Amino acid sequence: MNETESAIPVTDPFTLFEAWFAEAKEAEPNDPNAMALATATPEGRPSVRMVLLKGHGSHWGDGGGFVFYTNAESRKGEEIRANMQASLLFHWKSLRRQIRIEGPLTEVSSEQADSYFHSRPRVSQIGSAASDQSRPLPDRQVYLDRVAALEERYPEGDIPRPQHWTGFLLTPTAIEFWSDREFRLHDRRRFTREGPGEAWTNTLLYP
Repeated sequence: MNETESAIPVTDPFTLFEAWFAEAKEAEPNDPNAMALATATPEGRPSVRMVLLKGHGSHWGDGGGFVFYTNAESRKGEEIRANMQASLLFHWKSLRRQIRIEGPLTEVSSEQADSYFHSRPRVSQIGSAASDQSRPLPDRQVYLDRVAALEERYPEGDIPRPQHWTGFLLTPTAIEFWSDREFRLHDRRRFTREGPGEAWTNTLLYP
């Protein structure tokens, strides 16, 4: 490709994400669905951590989006409930690509949360139900004892989903694609829209 041309095509950003994500699933050795989730308090104090993408596409919600699940009583859950805005970052080192995503959050339905929770391995269900995520733990054995107690209480079948364990949908208002190029002449294209259902506009950015 001529260096004067953009490596990032002008297309619907969900379609482009699907193409890049498919390549990442083939190239990345571990967790191609891992993404950094940035949240902030109402006072603007930011925090960031890695979570896993568990749903995505133009069919989610009213305007398409990206879904992850968490304990809503954790630090990130409390920050989300207080300030329903977030950013995501995918970094696929093997492909030398990044995608940044920004937008508001909405909580998934109880039915969707139940469905995903019970699709997880039973031991993962128990681990989540036993955890007071982000809260002080006096000794690891306390957590292991809670896991053992749940295993004894529910010897078979699914574990009831805790009400505070839920999912969130980020509906993007901006999606930015970054691709490595030689000599740091990187390629960046940013898609933006006013809200769900609105048309996307896009532009190249200086790297």
